[in-house]
Parts: sequence; structure tokens; C-alpha cells
Amino acid sequence: MNLATSFRNLFPIICLVFFAMKSPGQTTSKPFPWPEGKQVAVSLSFDDARASQVNGGTALLDKYGVKATFYVVPGLLKGQLEGWKKAVASGHEIGNHSLNHPCSGNFVWSRSKALEEYTLGKMEEELVEANKQIKEMLGVDCKVFAYPCGQTFVGRGEDTQSYVPIAAKLFDNSRGWMDEAPNDPSYVDFAQLTGVESDGKDFDKILPLIEQAKKSGQWLVLAGHEMGEGGDQTTRLAMLEELMKYAADPANGIWLAPVGTVADYVASKR
Repeated sequence: MNLATSFRNLFPIICLVFFAMKSPGQTTSKPFPWPEGKQVAVSLSFDDARASQVNGGTALLDKYGVKATFYVVPGLLKGQLEGWKKAVASGHEIGNHSLNHPCSGNFVWSRSKALEEYTLGKMEEELVEANKQIKEMLGVDCKVFAYPCGQTFVGRGEDTQSYVPIAAKLFDNSRGWMDEAPNDPSYVDFAQLTGVESDGKDFDKILPLIEQAKKSGQWLVLAGHEMGEGGDQTTRLAMLEELMKYAADPANGIWLAPVGTVADYVASKR
């Protein structure tokens, strides 16, 4: 066997060794420089402008001096408008969550506003209108957005299109829902931030998510709905209180800040 033949036979093995050395679980990049030597960023976010958020939820956050991001549907603001004005005055971030909360028509409740029947033009018009109404009611220019149901498409079949580019044009960043991983600050697409569910979890289920993100210096965006003691689609106040106490200890290395604040910081460091 000549030298060329030997090399050809060994080449696949050499490639396997090389790619194993460069496996996704390994990195040679430096830890992301979070402020004040923090090791991980965590953002609390909540969807829909539900009444429980300003009837108890923001009071708990304010008690610990923590600011969260609330993605609101304009029509739902009206029933608790004074509470939402107070939330804005307290420094909480307000984001756009669409005008009508359209999701797939596979959800029967969304059949009259099914994404399968939307066009890109209709979606853009509604997002712009939602911004307008939020501005009129709260005096806020929305710079952040969360995809209703975490779904980013319009149309169906061969005519399906992503509306991520529209969100990227209108907002500084946009968050998903029911995602499986935190965001890598050195790589993340701001138009597709991951959002990890916080509903229905005690702190002992949230802490491992924080600790795992800390190992790689990542950014965990928690996403919830109702804020209360328990129930369907509810982020538990007891869990939030434990999380905020844990984050308040400098030894734990957690930067707890709204989505837009962290995103702006990440963009400035990239």
C-alpha cells in the first residue's frame, strides 16, 4: 500500500477526530463580559397584559426592585389601564404582543384570527397599529416584541412565509415561547430570542436552568403569563420571590434585568 492510498484510508478517521475536538459541547471563546463580573443574565417576561400582572405581580417585583418585561395586547390594557400606567412609572418594560394575538387555527379559539389566513402585509399593519395604540394609552414606544404562541409564520403549505423579517424591521428584538435553551449572547439573533416557560414551576425547577446557563455565560429569558399562587398558565409568585432573593446575593453572579436592557447591552458588546 503506497503513501497516497494510506492517507485516503486514514482521511475519514482524521476528520472524525478533528470534528470531535470541535464538538458543540466545547468552546474556545471567552466568557461573555456581563456587567460587574456577573456570570449569567436572566430576564423575567410576561405575556398578554393579564390583570394579575398588575394586580399583585408588579407589586412583588417592585418590592425587590426588579424590573420585568410585559408584552401586551392593546385591547387587554383597557381594563387595568391605571395599573399599567403605574407599572410604566415603576420602570417596567412594555413590549408589543400584537393587536389580536393571532395563532395557528389549530387552536380552535384562534380560528377567527388564524395565522394560516394572514398575509405579511396584514401582519405588519396589525403590529404597527398595536404600537400606535400602546403609545396612545401608555406613552411608550415599543422596541421589543413577543411572537404570539411563539409562532413566526403566516400562510399555509407552499405559501407559508416567515414574518421574522417584519419583526426585525419594527423592533429591536423579538422573543419566542416554549423554547428549550437560553440565548448565547455572542451569537443570538435578536429577532429570534428564545423564551423558556416559567409557568407552573417552583424555584427548584427554575434554578437548574439558571445554573446551566451560568456555566456558559448565557442569557436566560423566562416567559410566563398569569402571576399568582397557582393555576393554568401561571408563574407562581412564591417562585418569583425565591428567584429574586437568590439573584440579590452577589455571590450567585446573576444579572436580573428586562429583555430590552440586556439586549442593548449585548449589542453594545458585540
